[in-house]
Amino acid sequence: MDEKGIVYEHTINYYETDRMGIVHHSNYIRFFEEARIDYLKKIGLDYKKVEDMGLIMPVLGVECKYIKPLHFGDKAIISSRLVKYNGMKLSVEYNITNEAGELVTTGKSEHCLLDVDMKPVNIKRNYSDIYKRLKEEVDL
Repeated sequence: MDEKGIVYEHTINYYETDRMGIVHHSNYIRFFEEARIDYLKKIGLDYKKVEDMGLIMPVLGVECKYIKPLHFGDKAIISSRLVKYNGMKLSVEYNITNEAGELVTTGKSEHCLLDVDMKPVNIKRNYSDIYKRLKEEVDL
């Protein structure tokens, strides 16, 4: 990973566009989620395996700034990086560029780590390998 983050690519599908022929604004949040799941997998925290361990990462909040539109057939190049982690909450930042390298969207999502009963979990004590991996990412 470099300072830009881990890259995930998504080709825009026709159904992701609106009547104006541009990607509907709600789909960018889905792109962030796709990129976040890919990011976690690439750093060794496959989301399915994390869930199988009894942990979930619900979204606490999401921000998205639309700069330039994407259209059907365009490639969205999404860079994700973990920018904050305190053992309970984490924040991921996203930059989406087009194939020309132009910045089209920026965003951020915040998450927490809970058990399946929606109760906070002491990750450092109970899942030290996950804690260590997330701290390593923030400290890069």
